[in-house]
Amino acid sequence: MASVHIKAEKIGKRYTLRHSDAGARYTALRDVLATKLRNLLHRPLRQLQASSEEEFWALQDISFEVNQGQVLGIIGRNGAGKSTLAKILSRITEPTSGRVTLHGRVASLLEVGTGFHPELTGRENIYLNGAILGMSRSEIRAKFDEIVSFAEVEPFLDTQVKHYSSGMAVRLAFAVAAHLQPEILIVDEVLAVGDAAFQKKCLGKMESVSKEGRTVLFISHSMSLITRICDRAIALEKGKIANDGTAHEVARTYLAASGTGSSSSWRPSAPVGDSAAKVHSARLHSPDGNCASTFSIGCPIYCTVEYELLAGGQRAMPALQLVNESGTVVFGSAAFQLRETTRIGCHSATCTIPAHLLAEGHHSLNIAVVSYNPNTLHAFEREVLSMLLVDDTSGDGARGDATGHWPGIVRPKLDWAVAC
Repeated sequence: MASVHIKAEKIGKRYTLRHSDAGARYTALRDVLATKLRNLLHRPLRQLQASSEEEFWALQDISFEVNQGQVLGIIGRNGAGKSTLAKILSRITEPTSGRVTLHGRVASLLEVGTGFHPELTGRENIYLNGAILGMSRSEIRAKFDEIVSFAEVEPFLDTQVKHYSSGMAVRLAFAVAAHLQPEILIVDEVLAVGDAAFQKKCLGKMESVSKEGRTVLFISHSMSLITRICDRAIALEKGKIANDGTAHEVARTYLAASGTGSSSSWRPSAPVGDSAAKVHSARLHSPDGNCASTFSIGCPIYCTVEYELLAGGQRAMPALQLVNESGTVVFGSAAFQLRETTRIGCHSATCTIPAHLLAEGHHSLNIAVVSYNPNTLHAFEREVLSMLLVDDTSGDGARGDATGHWPGIVRPKLDWAVAC
């Protein structure tokens, strides 16, 4: 049975917010001079600026446990309390109430340059961070070359960190945090500062760290990253735990609640496009024609586009692109069967997305009207429709009795010939 590495018990963090009425009135120079004069004469001061205080709980009653080797994602809107929780777990700040029990050394990367002394060189900061984690000089030296190779900052190793760019600082900070063998690694959204190639390296490293039995707590706004590397996630809302469960279920619920989930129909205030073709509307619907925004992966999905051709001589056709929640275009499709010049006027076209093609999760649709020979994009609107696909196919023959998340961008139902 895995041991508990992090145990949070009814954590609360309170801040005092001070409000001043200074901006509510204009303070003239004569008011400033009069106040100074009263101070000199030791006369009682009339308070010119009224102020008030207000208690703000950034976190309230937060309780959870994280087992050894688990990768826990923390998600939530800005101001939900994610960074405050990370600082408490990293022992940067103390909770107002409750307590946290940590078993093992903690390395954290919460902002650019965390734990680095700007006047020291990159080399000196590596040894400094290792010492803070309780490692001996020989232990740090054994990992030194691996850290430098991962961070890709060897030419600047003996340069003061204050001269590093934000990307260089993040690369070195993550390399130090991940390679000096902490039992618990806490990483905030700071990885977004790095380039795409380095982000990929960092994600791979976090996955390998968890396989080595170390615990990772990852804070991010990217649901695709959360679902990729985390096996569990906690969603925070207004300082409280709103959801705790598998990464995919929590991410799906969070996206649906945040308004990025469902839009079954789209009709702009005025048709969009150029002088040759315009799009009037688009909608998602089930086989019976009713608009819908939630579909089973085992059912077909229909997208109907209403468009208008305004100029003759065009081989114009409607088209769409399906985009997943990470922004990746899963596929594009156009009505290529329209091989002849289409007549001027209004038209309607329906595209069928077959059952057992898409994976569960949130998807959006870009809608367009295009012409070929010559290639012309008459209209293109991003993410005008969105839908939630759910996996309720267990037991219908598609997956037998298998349950749970199935990785991949698509989920085609393929034929298998099994020889027993």
